[in-house]
Amino acid sequence: MATTLPTAEEQTGPAAVVHPGKMFRAAAPAVTYRQRFTHEEADLQFLDCGEYELPPGSSTAPNSLAGRESLLFQWKGSAEVEVDGQSFTLAPYDTLYIPLGAAFRIANAGEETSRVIQTSAPAANVHPVFHSKFAEFSVREERIRRLKGKDVYLMFDVSEAADRLVAGYTFFEPFARSWPPHNHTDQEETYIFIRGKGSMEVYETPEKLTFVHNVSEGDLVTIPFLNYHPVFSQESPLEFIWCIAGERYWVGDKNKTFMTGTGPALTT
Repeated sequence: MATTLPTAEEQTGPAAVVHPGKMFRAAAPAVTYRQRFTHEEADLQFLDCGEYELPPGSSTAPNSLAGRESLLFQWKGSAEVEVDGQSFTLAPYDTLYIPLGAAFRIANAGEETSRVIQTSAPAANVHPVFHSKFAEFSVREERIRRLKGKDVYLMFDVSEAADRLVAGYTFFEPFARSWPPHNHTDQEETYIFIRGKGSMEVYETPEKLTFVHNVSEGDLVTIPFLNYHPVFSQESPLEFIWCIAGERYWVGDKNKTFMTGTGPALTT
């Protein structure tokens, strides 16, 4: 069937609405998405990571990740996220699971800039959206693992349905460290530092201690399979997001030696 274009009279008739053009200056605030790493460039198998920055009153275009499930971490400010017609309000440190291929849109109705971290991994199955509110989870003891010098908050645990992702936050007290050192045969990770300063090592063996760096707010570190990855805080508290892709467990729930903070290096 041939397509018939509207006549000029039909386009400009009484029902027609003509909208004015708008100017968007080069220096005007705008939504930005910054790719932090892809799994290929980070020598990982699964994890990609990016960051949204939304000025007050802005919103992203609808977005979806083909073949991938993802997590949004509300780092700074607040945001409204619409996922396949459902709306969620994210307060600081809230986490939102986005199912495989689901369309989502992020908006900032607040008065300060919103910053949202996104991680993702390949998936084959569709699972429910899951919103974990930090204000609630941070006072639920079943969601907290208290270790020497630090607390771990399980924001997206194995009790939540997903193919590969597990995630949470770790809060270090001043002058604390990870002990015992541990690595994983079946998980890769990224640590995303969101407050404070410290140091981190990533190494295959003590004889190959090839990665020792100071870290501060906004830095992130990738951890491929079989790398030990201890963290050290300095004179102030240190906070970071940890996101796992692979087999779904948290090291302290699988190996109780890790919870005691004693013993030699361990592998899970």
